[in-house]
Amino acid sequence: MSLKIAFKKIEENEIPILSKLATEIVREHFDPIIGKAQNDYMLEKYQSISAIQGQFKKGYLYFWVKYENKNAGFIGFYPIENKLYLSKFYLEKNFRGKKISRKMLDFIINYCKEQNLKSIFLNVNRNNDLAINVYEHLGFVKIREEKNDIGNGFYMDDFVFEYEIKNI
Repeated sequence: MSLKIAFKKIEENEIPILSKLATEIVREHFDPIIGKAQNDYMLEKYQSISAIQGQFKKGYLYFWVKYENKNAGFIGFYPIENKLYLSKFYLEKNFRGKKISRKMLDFIINYCKEQNLKSIFLNVNRNNDLAINVYEHLGFVKIREEKNDIGNGFYMDDFVFEYEIKNI
């Protein structure tokens, strides 16, 4: 069975739609993990329209994850030195468990190969068991722990995972 998945580059005029979807996914997933107050702060800092506009200006690339022509989620990343930082890897709840995350990673791996990047790395909250399990299942390896002050008395208490690109 072939999954009907496509990836479409997100354009600047789609940022409001992206911000709305990001807020829905992040609110549902992260309120129970980090609490509503920190999540509200992080949504404004990283997922608001103005924050995403700033990310576009800094060279972030965003892609819709389309499943049967519906926006199932999105990915966002940017190259840093000879690696790719995977900033966003989000799927709406009702699209999870359909092997879409494997297709998302395959898309990112192909991008890395085209750009001659040697690995993908990301941060994940140390209490985000669902995402940690998905990343480990996809072949990511935990390489370190980080605790970053993000302002307003909040910290991102994360694991850093990396995925080595083979056959560059």
